[in-house]
Order: sequence, then structure tokens, then C-alpha cells
Amino acid sequence: MADNTAPPETEKQPRSVRVVLLALMITMMLAMLDNMIVGTAMPTIVGELGGLQHLSWVVTGYTLATAASTPLWGKIGDMYGRKGAFMSSIVIFLIGSALSGMAQNMGQLIGFRAVQGLGAGGLMVGVMAIIGDLIPPRERGKYQGMMAGVMALAMIGGPLVGGTITDHWGWRWSFYINLPLGIVALVAISAVLHLPKKRAKSRIDYLGAALLTVGITSIVLVTTWGGSQYAWTSARIMELIGIGVAALVGFVFWQTKAAEPVVPLHIFRSRNFTLMSVIGFITGFVMFGATLFLPLYQQAVQGASATNSGLLLLPMLGAMLVVSMIAGRVTTNSGRYKVFPLVGSVLMITGLYLLSRMDISTTRFTSGVYMAVLGAGMGCLMQITMLVAQNSVEMKDMGVASSSTTLFRTLGSSFGVAIMGALFNNRVQDEMTKRAGALGSKITEQSAQLDAKSLEKLPAAAREAYQYAVSAGTHSAFLLGSVVAVGALAAAVFVKEVPLRGAGPDKQAGDAAGDAAEMQATVAEAV
Repeated sequence: MADNTAPPETEKQPRSVRVVLLALMITMMLAMLDNMIVGTAMPTIVGELGGLQHLSWVVTGYTLATAASTPLWGKIGDMYGRKGAFMSSIVIFLIGSALSGMAQNMGQLIGFRAVQGLGAGGLMVGVMAIIGDLIPPRERGKYQGMMAGVMALAMIGGPLVGGTITDHWGWRWSFYINLPLGIVALVAISAVLHLPKKRAKSRIDYLGAALLTVGITSIVLVTTWGGSQYAWTSARIMELIGIGVAALVGFVFWQTKAAEPVVPLHIFRSRNFTLMSVIGFITGFVMFGATLFLPLYQQAVQGASATNSGLLLLPMLGAMLVVSMIAGRVTTNSGRYKVFPLVGSVLMITGLYLLSRMDISTTRFTSGVYMAVLGAGMGCLMQITMLVAQNSVEMKDMGVASSSTTLFRTLGSSFGVAIMGALFNNRVQDEMTKRAGALGSKITEQSAQLDAKSLEKLPAAAREAYQYAVSAGTHSAFLLGSVVAVGALAAAVFVKEVPLRGAGPDKQAGDAAGDAAEMQATVAEAV
């Protein structure tokens, strides 16, 4: 029976899935490249628009909107259909990009970046949830490994592309470049992707959404402002902590009462889902902290240029890409996955500890080896966390599972950058005061991170003191990261290897046939 019906669909399935995956990769590239490109263009933007005192809000406004909207996009996709929600998020992102490129002052740019962030919240969630809809878990690993490759490519190429665009076309094109890519993705998604339409009878949980938004906003502001614009013990930070805790407690309580909760708490009854959320949080904490402090160390201590420091991250990002692809392929072929969180956590702890041992005499080759160890660890974890989380819930909750996992990783990155950054800054300032006295304290009183031009203007003794200080700061930051990463290992130990749907020696034939039938029906409708 299978022989009579399978071949026509089998021929169509790979071609149509490949087209959809190409559109999804373009969309993910949009989400990942944006901050990398804009970060490179920021000095030029400030030079033209002014408003240096509001510079941090260009990033914070985008981050807040992304974090707050992520769970909502997942829920909207579950309730009303994945395709419509995903395309809407792309359109909003492109509108925000176009408006940002036309901004005439810093206030407008911040507002338009927030619009862009609202759309970005649905991009990553939509990509992962659509893969979850189209591809059975047994096959999902290799495709999510491809997505990890796109992320690594964006991190490597983002600063280079941003610098080239800004130098030759002007900073506004760092936003306009999103438009043609986004339109290509929209056309491909519209033409090829046809998922079952949904129409929920229940309404969106607006109260839950509001409480969650207030809670997330407060947390992100605490991690952004704490230790920089306001002291950690200041009244403003304490107020935000109080508001955030109250909103999140109220949110959890309301989710037990709501008819259609934004984040159904029953998904956390799955041990694997909860553990993957913890591992995702820690991975985000470590990854974004590493990508922030490694270039700084390379520029200040190893003498790399801003462009070269991005290229010097290649060992970490390359190892992450290769290992992620291998992990996806092995998971696809064997259906086994517990080994990757375990090995990944061990490698992540080891890599961070090795990086904490760097000093002013560490060579680029040695630091590259250390980065490769860390990258291999993150490669084991990046996509496996999403795969296991999706495999732990029912299909009806695929969107909220994807958005919740993405949200935890986003919050982890916010905490990582803030806490590791505060520790780094304090250590640098202490070391500068110790080694260079009042001059050292004055040099870093505004910021512990000096650009290349500022470094060149320093006296030789002060420059050497700063190199020692940065080495000490990165030591503290990475040592903290290695301690936090122990939590990922502890969580990985308790992961239960539940067979992936479509996997297993006895169930493989029956489950895979059922999954293939669903997928073929979906793809046949698409074609």
C-alpha cells in the first residue's frame, strides 16, 4: 500500500521543504544580522543624529520589544495559524526597518527600533515552530543544525557587512538591506508554505500578556541599567525589581485561571521541557557574554583591529557550526540525544575555565583553541535544546514551546551581558586604580571599555595597566560563566531520553509512517 502511494509525495516533499527552509534561513539571517550590522554602524549614526546619551536605548528598545513579544507570537501561531503569524511578524519587522532607515533624530530611531523588535520577536519563534510543524523530530536535528550554521555565519559576517555597508552606502542602508531579503522570504513563504488553518474560539489572554510584558520589561531594564546607569542598590533598580517580581507572580497565578493562557503552565510539567529551558537560559548567558568580552580582550590585549577581532571569533563560531551539524545528523540517524547536553555542558565549562586563564601573554593560537572548546560545547547545546523541548509537548503547544525556549535564551543573554559586564567593569576599574593610581581611575570612570583611538592616546604605562586590567576583567567574567555553566551540566544529568517521535527500533516504522503521512499531506497541499 505504501509503495503505491508514497513515491509521488516523496518526490515532491524534499523540493518543497527545501524551498521553505531557504525562506526560513533568510528570515533567521534577518533576525541575527540586524543587531550585528547596526552595532557596527552606531558610531556613524550618533555622529549624524546626535543623542549620545540615549544611545543605549537603540539596543534596549529593540531588545525589550523582542523579549516581550516573543511569547505572544508563539501563542498567536498556535491559536490562529503559524503561517499568518509568521508572515505578519516579517511585515512588521520590515516596516520597522524601513522607518528606522528614515529616522531623522535619535528619538525616532529608538521608537522605530522598538517596532522592528516587535516583529523580530516572531521571526525566531516562527522559524523553529514551522520546522516543528513540517519536520518530524527524528529528522529535525539536521535541519536545526543548519539553522545554527546560519546563526554562526551571521555572527561572523555581521560586523564585516555592517562596516562595508556603512562605509560605502551610508548607515541607513544597514536597515534598508533587510527589505529585499525580507520580501524574498515573504514571497517564498506565501507561495510554498501551506499549513492547516486554525481558528480558536477563545480570545487571546490580554491580561496575561500585559503582566508578562511588564515583568519581562522590568527584568530587562534591571539587567540593562543595573551597575551602569544606576547602582544595583538604587531606588530605581529596587522599584523595577519589585514591579517585575509582582508582575511575574501575578502572571503565574493568572495563567492557572485563564481560558487560553499565553504560556500554558502544563508544558512545564514535562521534566525535559523544564530542563531544556534551564539549559537554554544558561547557554544564552554564556554565549552572549563570550561574544561581548572576547573581541574586547582581543582588541585591548592582543592588539587586533575591530574587524580582525570579529574574524578571530572564527574558531568558536566555526566549532559551534560543525558540532551543531554533527549533533543534528547523529540525532537524526540514531534518535539518541542525551549525550549532547552532557558533553556540551562539560565542554562549555572547560572552555570558559580555559578562557578565564588568559592573560597578556596568551597567544592568538592558544586563545583560538580555548574558543574552539567553548564553541564545540555550545554547538552541542544550541539546537538540541529546542529539539528536545519541542519533542516534550503536544503539537498544539508547539508555538508556545518554541517561544518559551527562545524567551529563556533571550533572558539568559540579558542577564549574562549585564552580570558579566558589571563584574568586568568593576574589576577593570579596581585594577586601573591599583596599577595607574588616580590617572587609571580617571581613564575608566566613564566606561571600562575603551575604543582603539582612546587606547592609542594613552601613555605607555597607562596602556599597559589597561591591558592587565582587561585581562583581570575577562578572567573574572569567564570564571563566573564557568560556574554558571555547572548548572547546565546538573540539568543535563536529569534529562530523560524520551524517544523522538518517529524514532525507536520497535516504534520507528509505525511512528515514522504516521509522521511522514502528516508531513507529506502538508507538503502536498503546499505544492
